[in-house]
Amino acid sequence: MKSKISKSAQELPQLKFKKISKTEAQEKIKDFFSHIKHKSPEEIKKIKKLAMSHNIKLGDKRKLFCKKCLSAYGKDSSISIKNGFITILCGKCDFNNKWKFKEIDLDIIHQETGCC
Repeated sequence: MKSKISKSAQELPQLKFKKISKTEAQEKIKDFFSHIKHKSPEEIKKIKKLAMSHNIKLGDKRKLFCKKCLSAYGKDSSISIKNGFITILCGKCDFNNKWKFKEIDLDIIHQETGCC
């Protein structure tokens, strides 16, 4: 039985991707975000795809770059905190990235005995 692939598609070289495990992907992502200031938007896009393909959540790491242009925040970005929201204005595309500000719960345990 013949396959129904066109001749032009058959002539294209077959791309082979090296499969990596989830732990190797996590290490690669952790290493990438340790030096994010020197990365291009294309590299950030590749790491995001890697995380999505292995179902790895970036968590707070996604707040290190712009949602729209995927460039890392630098000295040209401005940060403001108002009404429980953190707003970062990207210096390259002027997009407002906004996140809800989380309060830190310290869970201080008061001792019943003693002075303090």
